Amino acid sequence: MRDLHLYFGLFISPFVLVFAVSVFFLVHNWLPKAVPNPAGARSVSDLPLPANLDQLSGRERIDTLKPALDWAHVQGEVGWIQHLAKENRLVVPVTVPGRITTVTIDVARREAWIEEQRTGLASALVALHKSPGPHLVGLRMNWFYMRVWYWLADVTVYLLLFVTLSGVYLWYLLRSERKIGIALLAAGAVSVFSLVYALVH
Repeated sequence: MRDLHLYFGLFISPFVLVFAVSVFFLVHNWLPKAVPNPAGARSVSDLPLPANLDQLSGRERIDTLKPALDWAHVQGEVGWIQHLAKENRLVVPVTVPGRITTVTIDVARREAWIEEQRTGLASALVALHKSPGPHLVGLRMNWFYMRVWYWLADVTVYLLLFVTLSGVYLWYLLRSERKIGIALLAAGAVSVFSLVYALVH
């Protein structure tokens, strides 16, 4: 149990560090760069678009657009797609931690205008902290590496629970440390429940 506590704790420590640092950026939203750095713009033609693209929506539309994005050499997590019906255009935001690419597709001409913006390390950590999340569940996790991050985030939570419970168990076996341990556990529990009570009421 001691060895598992040690090794699992060491394994998840980088992930916990990412979550912890990104919380500071979320709380103090002035830390990430306020103005993203433009990385350039370009255009692509002859996109492989399906004929029934205007009839699709949600995740089905995203999956259908993936070959066109690959053709345009744009990789990343696709967010909510904006459909400009009058102009027959689609605005596709594609996010990679640290970079946002906006792909504006002219469906009739099968052309796309691509703009990239570098958002910096702080913004990248915030994006990782928010993903996966409860928003747009039907659309999210459409990029392979974000699905990998999803599973790593889940594994981190489970291992953190194990490290916590095994830590309490190992502490309980040390009789000389029981009194101070109980005092600290009680103080932590009172702090958490007091804060939750204050926020709820």
